[in-house]
Amino acid sequence: MSFLPPAEFVAKQGSFTWRRRILRDGLLRPVGFNILVKPSITGREYIPTTGPTLLVMNHIGFADPFVVTGAVIQRWVVPMSKIENFKHPIAGPLARLWGVYPVDRGKVDRRALEYTLKLLEAGHCVLIAPEGTRQPSMIQVKEGFTYLATKSNAMVVPIGLEHTDKIGDNLKKLRRTAIDIRFGPAFRFKTNGTSRIDRETMHQMTTEAMYQLAKLVNAERRGYYSDLSQATTETLEFV
Repeated sequence: MSFLPPAEFVAKQGSFTWRRRILRDGLLRPVGFNILVKPSITGREYIPTTGPTLLVMNHIGFADPFVVTGAVIQRWVVPMSKIENFKHPIAGPLARLWGVYPVDRGKVDRRALEYTLKLLEAGHCVLIAPEGTRQPSMIQVKEGFTYLATKSNAMVVPIGLEHTDKIGDNLKKLRRTAIDIRFGPAFRFKTNGTSRIDRETMHQMTTEAMYQLAKLVNAERRGYYSDLSQATTETLEFV
């Protein structure tokens, strides 16, 4: 399976605009949000309209990237997706039409990191799930997204999703699913002007960012980040 090199993929972003407009404004929002799901969207105003932005979501259902890309209306979202999805008979063609980029979860995928970093450096809005795979409750995550955000000076917007894990079963019963899409306040990591951040500080940044996400999901969903009394913000700069 071949994909464009990261630099070429970033340069091609403008050519995806008309396809994304058709998919989001002609399919996702009018059909998905009016027939398949009933979304409650809060905090959308926190999403910056320009500049490098990293959307960071919890991941509980197959439809999560779709509902987020449909909910963001002020700019185009570029999602990262596991490489297996590109082989799916429905998800694969849709991913290629939209301009999704792959990540191989079976290894440390440096190419996926390069895609993300180059997209952010070019000022795009990227969607990732730090947990990597669907989880019923939040697990401890690694520092990958923090590294990308600090390297690109990107804004980070946490997103809490609820009830998207029920969409599949409800579709089989021809039922519409009420879902919650909660955007939290945007922040940058405080780097103090240095490009070298020690491991301990990187870990603290990641933990503090994930607690911001944990605040946006129901209590039983918070898992590893359940104790909100530990939600410090020493390394975060809210804007």
